[in-house]
Amino acid sequence: MPQRIAIVDYGMGNLRSVEKALAHVAPEASVGITADPEAIRRADRVVFPGQGAMPDCMRCLEDSGLGEAVEEAARGKPFLGLCIGQQMLFAESAEGPTAGLAVLEGAVVAFADAPETRAARLKIPHMGWNEVWQVEPHALWHGIPDGSRFYFVHSYYCEPADPALAAGRTRYPHAFTSAIARDNIFATQFHPEKSSVAGLTLLSNFASWNP
Repeated sequence: MPQRIAIVDYGMGNLRSVEKALAHVAPEASVGITADPEAIRRADRVVFPGQGAMPDCMRCLEDSGLGEAVEEAARGKPFLGLCIGQQMLFAESAEGPTAGLAVLEGAVVAFADAPETRAARLKIPHMGWNEVWQVEPHALWHGIPDGSRFYFVHSYYCEPADPALAAGRTRYPHAFTSAIARDNIFATQFHPEKSSVAGLTLLSNFASWNP
């Protein structure tokens, strides 16, 4: 039986691009977008994407009834969070402010509140290609050169309470956590489905990852 990769559909996110990218790198897998909590529970791997404003994403997640299934997946099977899908794993966000799922301890903060960003007069949102520097070796970094460029679109970023959660960092202009890893969870602030070869390599690694 092919492995089942569920992409969580709670009404927000760039789902078709994620689906197409995963189907491309894992043609032997059954890749599907689903709003069914039981399908998420049956899946072998779960991808939790997100796009837009954190308050809207959390509200849609709650209204869809998928929150509990997502939390269960994040605690027990290979789990990939993307963009807002990474941010929602944390306890709280300054955007709103909004409470997150609190699977991970920490907060989501705004670039606009960082003195370095104001001093450098950089554009917000942080949009476009930027380097990601790997903090520690990880299975999902396999075959991806350190400092590879990935595609970002965001105005907020995660500050984990435990610095050991950081798997990747990016500068804009100060260093911020752009990827996190713990046990069965890997999550990125960037969009691997929009990040050319490096992004497809990361998704391919996820499809075969056995944490």
